Amino acid sequence: MKAFSRIYRFHFHDERRERLFLASLAFLLAFGIVRAITISIRAGIGPFHNVSAGGTHIHHLVWGIALLIVVGYVWLLEVGVGSSWVASLTAILFGVGAALTLDEFALWLNLQDVYWERQGRVSVDIVLIFGALLSVGIWGGPFFNGIIRALLRLEQSIGL
Repeated sequence: MKAFSRIYRFHFHDERRERLFLASLAFLLAFGIVRAITISIRAGIGPFHNVSAGGTHIHHLVWGIALLIVVGYVWLLEVGVGSSWVASLTAILFGVGAALTLDEFALWLNLQDVYWERQGRVSVDIVLIFGALLSVGIWGGPFFNGIIRALLRLEQSIGL
């Protein structure tokens, strides 16, 4: 096991290279496993069955998109990664991509255009929930406390 660890650290001392490797490996394995499961479901063999909620079949793209959104949000919260124009740009692009994707949540959940139908309301609900989650990280107490303190100092300095 030590030899494996040593070889791994030698080849993946660069964090970016390691992340790309792990993502590639996970992508290929997940694709193969999901494809095998869907084939077994369609053939009616094995313990796997379709997932449904309230009569709506939930396709695995729903889980994939939800996972991408969650991981993107967690990456925004990651501490110690530094800041650069690339980090700022990708944060902006993540926000845009999340908005575009979640606005169509009802479409990818139902696999039909229900944007203006009753079922389309779920897109608005999901956008509001995710927007609230992002807002907690951005508009939290420390920011407002800092603003209030600055305003109070300004007020005191001008004698109000």
